Amino acid sequence: MYDSSTVRPSAPRRRPWLRLFLTGLVLWLLTVIVTFVTGNPNLVPTLVLLGSFLVPVTFVVWAFGRRHSGEVTAELLFTTFVTGGVLGVLAASLLETYLLHPSPGLFFGVGLIEEAAKLAVLAFLTRRLQHKYATDGLILGASVGFGFAAFESAGYAFTALFTEQGLSLMQLVQTELLRGLLAPVGHGLWTAILGGILFSASGRAHFAFTRRLVLAYVGVSVLHALWDGMHSIALLVTLVLTGTPYQFGLLERGYEPQPTGTQADLFTVLSWGGLIVVSLIGIAWLVAVRRRADQEARAVLWRIPI
Repeated sequence: MYDSSTVRPSAPRRRPWLRLFLTGLVLWLLTVIVTFVTGNPNLVPTLVLLGSFLVPVTFVVWAFGRRHSGEVTAELLFTTFVTGGVLGVLAASLLETYLLHPSPGLFFGVGLIEEAAKLAVLAFLTRRLQHKYATDGLILGASVGFGFAAFESAGYAFTALFTEQGLSLMQLVQTELLRGLLAPVGHGLWTAILGGILFSASGRAHFAFTRRLVLAYVGVSVLHALWDGMHSIALLVTLVLTGTPYQFGLLERGYEPQPTGTQADLFTVLSWGGLIVVSLIGIAWLVAVRRRADQEARAVLWRIPI
């Protein structure tokens, strides 16, 4: 029997997400140019907001067109993006401030806290949905994750503006470009995985906190930690493989040694290579969750066991 809450939106002839992205990109570029030409500090908030929200909002709009249930409305998507993003950032900031201290496990602690905050916010904001389909969980999880990423990126971009040499618009623009490029394989990806698994009790009114969800939470937190700590990991591996006694001696005395050209090249390869590997693992995991979500959707449609 067909579930009336299930919708099968036809593929739109137009691509609103693409128009949104291109329009936002042009506006951001114009803002960059005018800000550099005029040096008007009043344009900085516009620059920060456009650069930080463009990619996350584009991906959320793209995902919205692929929702499974009519219960996932534009209003709910907006709520999960904005409210979920802000609450996630605030909760993570409070917990990290009072629970974490400098240690080898710092990055893993950050991963555990931030993923828990986003997962809790997602569960709270979507608790009233009558049918919790895994496909919708992927979309709503991505929405919370991208909201978190957008507000976090805005903070990083604003902070990058201030340097020892004074205000630096170039540092701000570079930060926004880098975080915009990496946004699709960061918070949005990780929370989408958790959202799909959280909603995996297809068609039920209540969440099922299963062993699979706990394992996924730990796994996503590990990916998060590796992503955040890849700079340090690459630096450590570079020193272990190519470090000289003289460099280790400087480190023991608290000085930072000057890297050789070979070390700089190796560090770059390891850091970017590590980020690519983490991204590929996350994408492969997301694809697997999506395939299982499609199986669950077909099972609900035809009322067959998985």
